[in-house]
Amino acid sequence: MAEREKNYMPQSTAGLIRYFDEEGGIKMKPEHVIWMSVIFTAFVLVLRFF
Repeated sequence: MAEREKNYMPQSTAGLIRYFDEEGGIKMKPEHVIWMSVIFTAFVLVLRFF
């Protein structure tokens, strides 16, 4: 059988943390992130006009 070629990661990714493998940290639903962004944007707009 033919030998399989080994695939190597590009050098630019060497040493980076794979965050999707991390178990710790804050767990948030995407909906919460969207709502927090909308609320923050509204807050900034209110402050800008007053």
